[in-house]
Amino acid sequence: MTPSTLTAIADGVFVDHAPVSILGMPLTSTMTALRLADGGLVIHSPIVMSEARRAAIAALGPVRHLYAPNLYHHLRLGEWLAAFPGAKVHAPAGLRRKRPDLRIDRAHDGDDPEPDFAGVVDELHVDGFRLEETALYHRPSRTLVVADLIHNIGRPPHLWTRIYSGLMGFYGEVAISRMIRWAAFPDRGAARRSVDQALALPLDRIVVGHGAPVIDRPREALAAACAWLPPA
Repeated sequence: MTPSTLTAIADGVFVDHAPVSILGMPLTSTMTALRLADGGLVIHSPIVMSEARRAAIAALGPVRHLYAPNLYHHLRLGEWLAAFPGAKVHAPAGLRRKRPDLRIDRAHDGDDPEPDFAGVVDELHVDGFRLEETALYHRPSRTLVVADLIHNIGRPPHLWTRIYSGLMGFYGEVAISRMIRWAAFPDRGAARRSVDQALALPLDRIVVGHGAPVIDRPREALAAACAWLPPA
């Protein structure tokens, strides 16, 4: 049985990790649970379901929302919807075309704001990004949650991971893969404006989709990781 490694990293912010293979690299994918004002939870980027993981989340409070932050962090959404059928599903509009099998209640990059998030969770859409990503900002804990905007995989010993991530500029660095930079940002000016909005927030930490949360000087780390974007 897949265990749960659910960990509190701030008041109202919990993370769990599951192994994934991306281009032959053994990495991890991060799931984040954010507590809302009424005690309900937003589950951002759900990872593989297990009974232990389901129980650990259920012990924190009712799951009100399931959040697919972009066009790639959705693979386990159906498992979580089956476990928590009363949850509202948020996803980018493009996922409705990509996953017609999946119930999507709200497009976070076009539909009206979610009332349950008011005053607690802000949605920050990353404009000019083909992955259609929306980041979440948890106001009470000053935590920014992203999926693929930046990575923080550290220095894994796996040979191919060292080679590929080194060539792509994110081995041992808080950064974004050069491949994503080249292929996924048709409007870099718009992306810069979105990043600048995030940099204007009070930041105590950044949770990333792949790797460890960025705790040490998160604003500086985000600014450095996105320095390749042109000034607004």
